[in-house]
Amino acid sequence: MKKILTFVTAAILCIEAFGWGGVGHRVIVEIAQRNLTEKAKENISKYMNYDLKKEAVWMDTHRTDEPIAYTTSWHVYNVDGESTYDPNPRLYKGDCVHALKIADYNLSRYEKLTDSAVVFNLRMLLHFVGDLHCPTHSYVPGPRCFWPCTLNGKKYKFHGVYDKMPQLIHAGKKDNDIAAELDVLKKCQIKKIVKGDLHEWVEQIGSDNKVIYEWNPHNTPVLRDDTIELSTELVNKQMTYAGYRLAYLLNKYFGK
Repeated sequence: MKKILTFVTAAILCIEAFGWGGVGHRVIVEIAQRNLTEKAKENISKYMNYDLKKEAVWMDTHRTDEPIAYTTSWHVYNVDGESTYDPNPRLYKGDCVHALKIADYNLSRYEKLTDSAVVFNLRMLLHFVGDLHCPTHSYVPGPRCFWPCTLNGKKYKFHGVYDKMPQLIHAGKKDNDIAAELDVLKKCQIKKIVKGDLHEWVEQIGSDNKVIYEWNPHNTPVLRDDTIELSTELVNKQMTYAGYRLAYLLNKYFGK
């Protein structure tokens, strides 16, 4: 029994250790759901006839399953000093941008795919749009972002601080309530957010996310006490933008 409990605990910790954790990913998907057209909802329901938030962390939960273990590197990506997408050779199996290009190609022709292929590519889209916007998933030049640190007396890896940041910012709130608080922009504002292609989105995301290393430079052992407060605007913005961009893509594929 002890071994089983240990395994279960490790699995839970593993799920929460990746991009936005459960809270951030579910909030992003909920914002997207709130902005889907009726036609898109109808077509998506032929493949996922339930709350899409159930699929928000599927790619994290199953990333080590042998059939899709090749997707492990797809959760992150590199940007250069100008915040331009940098397909680093280290991620030779692909990265988050690569994953979204695959999903875009497949879902653009989803009616020609098998049902299982549509479901898998939907799972990719629902998850990787979120990962694209996570501050510690857009790798900047310099040391890796996995150094050990403490925040308000609790031990983390720096990468994990931002995976958990939505939960830290919105402690005690339900996913749908957080989404409702963030989903308040006007149509003209949303139109600007979804404008451009994937590489233009990456440049905006990478440029915004670099600020976390100004607040806490690489290898800072004790993070600033006000890190959560400093991060609130950035994290809320990136979750909101991710939600709107996810809705835009889903409407593009399934709203016809």
